Amino acid sequence: MRPPCDPSKFIAEAVKSIPPSGIRRFFDLVSGLEDIISLGVGEPDFITPWHIREMCIHSLEKGQTSYTSNSGLPELRDELTRTYYRRYGLDYNPESEILITTGVSEALDIAIRAVVNPGDEVIVVQPSYVAYVPSVIMAGGKPVIVSTHRDDDFSLTAEVLEPAITSKTKAIVLNFPNNPTGAIMQKEGMEDIADLVVENDLFLISDEVYECLTYEGTHVPFSSLEGMKDRTVMLNGFSKAYAMTGLRLGFAMGAPDIIHSMMMIHQYCMLCAPITAQVGAIEALRNGKGEMERMVREYDRRRHFIVNGFNRIGLECCNPKGAFYAFPYIGDTGLSSSDFAERLLNEKKIVTIPGDVFGEAGEGFLRCAYAASLDDIKKAIERMGDFVDGLKQ
Repeated sequence: MRPPCDPSKFIAEAVKSIPPSGIRRFFDLVSGLEDIISLGVGEPDFITPWHIREMCIHSLEKGQTSYTSNSGLPELRDELTRTYYRRYGLDYNPESEILITTGVSEALDIAIRAVVNPGDEVIVVQPSYVAYVPSVIMAGGKPVIVSTHRDDDFSLTAEVLEPAITSKTKAIVLNFPNNPTGAIMQKEGMEDIADLVVENDLFLISDEVYECLTYEGTHVPFSSLEGMKDRTVMLNGFSKAYAMTGLRLGFAMGAPDIIHSMMMIHQYCMLCAPITAQVGAIEALRNGKGEMERMVREYDRRRHFIVNGFNRIGLECCNPKGAFYAFPYIGDTGLSSSDFAERLLNEKKIVTIPGDVFGEAGEGFLRCAYAASLDDIKKAIERMGDFVDGLKQ
């Protein structure tokens, strides 16, 4: 009789070292509960606009179900070239400087794998999206954490970044507008960061998926700064701005050598992004501005309400100037982020995400998405106010 096998011994050490997503853990806790109000999901509560869905349906009716080129539909890459030139004066060659990916998550993964060698240090600016550190680890890199703070409205400064740079530093991963804080970067501060990047011969991986959800000021891509286009790969997608999360479509824009290297990985692990989603994205870029701006105006209305609500019930909250998250401070309650979020869920049926999920710098905070209806946000604030009052007794 052949001996039994322990499959766990075959699992790669890099995979063993990464923790499960803290966001998923809270969604598992919600399972089976009723009367839940969720401020936890980083997903628009809007349905994908009809004209985009209609183009997807029409493409299926026409039988457009084939593979596309590895790089994506030429028409989509052409539209992206025109869009970014119109918005920012950026000139990306659709043939060699744009890659269409299966969501921004794939773009992030292959961007890191394309530039990181084993042992390279990669600076990850936190609080940040949960995938950044695991992606660096799985690529064989060493994540080096740089924390932003509420005193700076969670914006990154050169003074905070510079001490983390060593001779082993290869790249920086950052995300503005930021998930989970809603922070944005001002151009003056970005110029200081760019100076450091150039002086130290570094590469920048800039996740700008919340670009269109900028409420105060104007979004400035890092690649638009002098000397930064070839040092930056810009990651973006259609999930947040056009409510197309389930269609899983992203893109990367960068120097030809970088995009080609990413495409080499992409062609083996994914081959191409779904053609139906690409057809929808073309329609979004051509005719989706009005619907996108309508959604952004509604997020802005909710933003003001939720921030005022948190401050009113005694949870100090910085003004998020982008994305669709508020990040109230709960440290004065005496509870950790995880304990606060779990008790809030169990006692008041409100789903939030504890800030420490996004790095140690997030401890003492909660991520609360205002990509929920205003009625649900009002109910959530009322219940949270009762919960905070109860903690004082």
